[in-house]
Amino acid sequence: MLHTVSVLVENEFGVLSRVASLFSGRGFNIDSLTVAPTNEEGLSRMTIVTRGDEQILEQITKQLNKLIDVLKVIDFSDGSAIEREMILVKVAAEDENRAEVLRIVDIFRAKIIDVTAKSYTIEATGSPAKIDAILELLRPLGLKELVRTGAVAIGRGAKGWKG
Repeated sequence: MLHTVSVLVENEFGVLSRVASLFSGRGFNIDSLTVAPTNEEGLSRMTIVTRGDEQILEQITKQLNKLIDVLKVIDFSDGSAIEREMILVKVAAEDENRAEVLRIVDIFRAKIIDVTAKSYTIEATGSPAKIDAILELLRPLGLKELVRTGAVAIGRGAKGWKG
């Protein structure tokens, strides 16, 4: 089962390394990891997507809370968050499939951000399931290059750092 965990940390040297080491040292895999400063000076937020059962998630949460620079850990695996990812994908755009690429871009409310004689570069943002769906449709047309951010998540309603 996929778990999305949000971790509020002090923006200090080595914090990312300590969190990553916690996972690798215990044999847990990180599917995606995003980190960026928050609106509060000196704090960063990590969004970690990992796999495992409830026991593994509980162990991860306890271990994260033991780290000195970690201020708060929130498990969003219960669906109490809004999750988004972004991709930049370069797709082959030969004469015979240009119209199909444009239809897919339109259906998914994506954007074409670069055009050449042989390719389109597309930007798409959405839930992880939406990103998977657009990639599934674009893949047969010829993916040339792909960059995917990984998930970021924020709590719905009152669930979050201050809720």
